[in-house]
Amino acid sequence: MGQQSTYRTHIAVVASAVGISLAVWAAAALTDNEAAAQRGAGPTERTPAEQTEQPARIPPQRVPESIAHAAEAGGTAVNITIDDGPDPRFTPQMLDILRQNGVKAVFCMIGPQAKRHPELVKKVVADGHKLCDHTMDHDTSMDKKPVAYQKQQILAAKKMIEDAAGGAEVEYYRAPGGAFTPDSRRIAAAAGMRPLGWNVDTKDFEQPGTASIVNTVKSQLSNGPTILFHDGGGDRGQTVEALRQVLPWLKEQGHAFSFPVRTTP
Repeated sequence: MGQQSTYRTHIAVVASAVGISLAVWAAAALTDNEAAAQRGAGPTERTPAEQTEQPARIPPQRVPESIAHAAEAGGTAVNITIDDGPDPRFTPQMLDILRQNGVKAVFCMIGPQAKRHPELVKKVVADGHKLCDHTMDHDTSMDKKPVAYQKQQILAAKKMIEDAAGGAEVEYYRAPGGAFTPDSRRIAAAAGMRPLGWNVDTKDFEQPGTASIVNTVKSQLSNGPTILFHDGGGDRGQTVEALRQVLPWLKEQGHAFSFPVRTTP
C-alpha cells in the first residue's frame, strides 16, 4: 500500500507539472496573438514559406537625364565609344584591337543592325564591352520629330539590341548626330539608359584618312575624355587603322581606359 500511495503521489506531481507547462505555453501564445491583433495583424503562427528568409530587395539605381561625358574612373581616364554597328566587316577587327590592348569600349548600336548580327552583339558583350542604344534609323533630325516618334526610335532599338544580346543590359543612349531633346533624354533615363555625349569627334565617318583621325584625337583630347569612333555606316578601314595607332599612344601618354559615368550626375 505504501508503494502504491507513493506511486500515485509521483504521478500527480508529474501531471501537475505538465499542466502548469501547458498553461504557461497557452498564455504565451495568447499574449502573442493579442499583441498581433492590437497591431492589426493575424496570429503569430507563420507558414513554412513565410518563415523562410527573403533576400532584401535592392532598389534600381536612378539614371540621370543629363548627358554624360565624364569617365567613371576619373583622373585622365578616357572612354572609347564606337557607333553605328555592328558591322561584320569592321566590328570584329575593332574587337581584336581592343582585346590586344586590354581596352573596353561602349558600342552604340543601330537596332536593325543588332537584329541582323546577333552573333556580333553577343561577342561584344562576351568581351566585356557595354551596349548603347543608337536608335532604329539613325535619324539625325529626330529632335524635330514628335515625342511619340522619338520614343519608338529609342525603345524599339533597345529591345532589338537586348534580344540580340541574349538579355544583356543596354546601359546608354546616344542620339544620332547629338540630336537630343529633353523628351528623348527623359525616355532613355526612365528605361535605365544614360544619355551619352562625346568630347572628341574624330570625323572618321567622313573618311579623312587614318592620319587625320589619329591627329584629331591627339589635338582634341583636351576637350574631355569621351572619344567617338564608328564601326558601321560605311567603309571603316581608316578607323580600324587609326584605332590600332591611337590606343597604344593613349597608354604611352599615361591614360587609363574607363566607361562613361552612368548613375553619377
